[in-house]
Amino acid sequence: MVATGLITFAIGYFARKYIAEAKIKSAEDEAKKIISDAQIKAESLKKEALIEAKEEILRQKNEFERELKERRNELQRTERRLQQKEEALDRKAEALEKKEEMVAKKEQEVNRLNEKVTELYNTQVAELERISGMTTEEAKEYLLNKVKEEIRHEMAMMIKEIEMQAKEEAQKKAKEIISYAIQKCAPDYVAETTVSVVTLPNDEMKGRIIGREGRNIRALETLTGVDLIIDDTPEAVILSAFDPVKREIAKIALEKLIIDGRIHPARIEEMVEKAQKEVENIIREEGEKATFDTGIHNLHPELVKYLGKLKFRTSYGQNVLLHSIEVAHIAAAMAAELGVDVQVTKRAGLLHDIGKSVDQDIEGPHALIGAEIAKKFGESQTIINAIASHHNDVEPASIEAILVQAADAISAARPGARRETLEAYIKRLEKLEEIANSFKGVEKAYAIQAGREIRIMVKPEEIDDLETIELARNIAKKIEEELEYPGHIKVNVIREVRATEYAK
Repeated sequence: MVATGLITFAIGYFARKYIAEAKIKSAEDEAKKIISDAQIKAESLKKEALIEAKEEILRQKNEFERELKERRNELQRTERRLQQKEEALDRKAEALEKKEEMVAKKEQEVNRLNEKVTELYNTQVAELERISGMTTEEAKEYLLNKVKEEIRHEMAMMIKEIEMQAKEEAQKKAKEIISYAIQKCAPDYVAETTVSVVTLPNDEMKGRIIGREGRNIRALETLTGVDLIIDDTPEAVILSAFDPVKREIAKIALEKLIIDGRIHPARIEEMVEKAQKEVENIIREEGEKATFDTGIHNLHPELVKYLGKLKFRTSYGQNVLLHSIEVAHIAAAMAAELGVDVQVTKRAGLLHDIGKSVDQDIEGPHALIGAEIAKKFGESQTIINAIASHHNDVEPASIEAILVQAADAISAARPGARRETLEAYIKRLEKLEEIANSFKGVEKAYAIQAGREIRIMVKPEEIDDLETIELARNIAKKIEEELEYPGHIKVNVIREVRATEYAK
């Protein structure tokens, strides 16, 4: 059994070995075949690659030769162009050399001519100086003066022509707008002064007002800041003060004391307090009424109070609150005609004199004071500028500001609107005539039309017709600089020549 098993194992071993060797040989043959096929294929691919590489090299060579040929042709063309340009430059250089020679010759000729001209000029100047009897500098000065006179003459004619054209074009329209604005608002004014009169029931009341050793009148004057004038005027006491609010408080307090009949320091103090409250209510009501009358809303309450104070403020006898309302209406009417903002213009017109309510307590022009007040209480920059510029303390920055200026002048200059004291009126007229007489060539000057016009007679032998225009302008400018006045002043310069002969 063992032997059989061994034989079987041996047979199986050799059989498997044979089979394995056969498979190995078959695999080796197959591998050799694959290698051979691969080598054949590789050779084939190599040949194909070599052929393609040769073709690509040939193609690139042909392309390079073509590009080289094109570049060579381009270079040849460039060389030909450069050669042509060089030839042209050579020709130009030759031409320039010839021109330079010609210019040099002409320059020498010009220099010779200049020398001759200079010599001739000097000879002529010397001859002219000998003939005229003037040096060159004197002749220059004479000519300059002559030219100045001619230019001055032409300038005066031009100014006159421009003014005539401007007047013709603008005067008609301006008159229409202003007259329309004045027609819409022209309230009456009552002239006011710095004194108030309180009527007494009898002259015995004067003694009671004075009191024992003057204690009552001293108490009243101390509490109100107003001077009481008790004189021989029958049944009347005069209250004098520049502050109209204080004067109104004193008037109301005194009237209440007269009605009450009990006049002593304690009672006076009580009545003054009541009068102060009453005046404060009047101020508030007048301010509110002014805003209602003009249709201005959303004003700060403090601005309304400032407006109300203007009820007791006057300017040349003109009530400032009524003046402000009138300015608001006139400015608004002109704004409507010109197509600008009516509400802003009216608001600025109403507030333009707001600084007069406190200008007695604060130093400075009332226009700038009013602008600061308006700025403090939140008014727009346009309104602030209109207030500040209505007397030209600053430059107006809008049409609304210019309209407020015009409306203010119209309201102030309207007949019956303002009244001056006799002394101030006479001084203003004298100053007006003095300014006119200070100019050379003025013979006489007359202030007429209540100081609204200055009529000036000039010496005809010293001032010609065109110089009268310049003289009128200069006088007007000096009046603006040196004189304060309401409205405007017309400067009328008159030149008259009369020739008189007698037949015998």
